[in-house]
Amino acid sequence: MTDFEDPGQEGTITIAPQKERQANRQPRYNVLIWDSNDHTFDYVEKMLRELFGHTKEHCEVIAKQVDQEGRAVVLTTTKEHAELKRDQIHAYGKDYLQGSKGSMWSTIEATE
Repeated sequence: MTDFEDPGQEGTITIAPQKERQANRQPRYNVLIWDSNDHTFDYVEKMLRELFGHTKEHCEVIAKQVDQEGRAVVLTTTKEHAELKRDQIHAYGKDYLQGSKGSMWSTIEATE
């Protein structure tokens, strides 16, 4: 810890060094969606826009990546928020145009 005198106040202000602040940061998690032949690009785009607020262009990039690589990261966040977003994907519903049986599959994974 480093102490600095505050000329307008009595006492000191304690500021944690950069390394200590980073050590206190919550671990980060990726929210992933997995490829499925039961869901159209339109479904993926609509879901990503509604649940994550991604732009149309970003949704297209993610949809292509899922199709080509089998999975894609849609968000990196705290564990609690990642679990919420994963659950929202699971609850989103089926793709009526494709006749799917349910929502896309999603998981979370630690980034570190």
